Amino acid sequence: AYDKGLRDIVAILDPSHGLSLATRQTPRQHRRPRVVKVYENPHTGELIETKGGNHRGLKAWKQQYGPAAVDSWLRG
Repeated sequence: AYDKGLRDIVAILDPSHGLSLATRQTPRQHRRPRVVKVYENPHTGELIETKGGNHRGLKAWKQQYGPAAVDSWLRG
């Protein structure tokens, strides 16, 4: 009766739907790059360099020696 398709209805209800994602989103703040942290195990002398806390070796150390002890091994 109105000769309107689904695309026309969507365009009426959400005018920004057809725009690209970059055009629709507000500009994002850029994150500060993560700092490399170096941990040294005093028992073995082993070093682990990581930018986050999700490192496999760091997790193993925290499980073995406890998080407080491992956090104290941070160099710098």
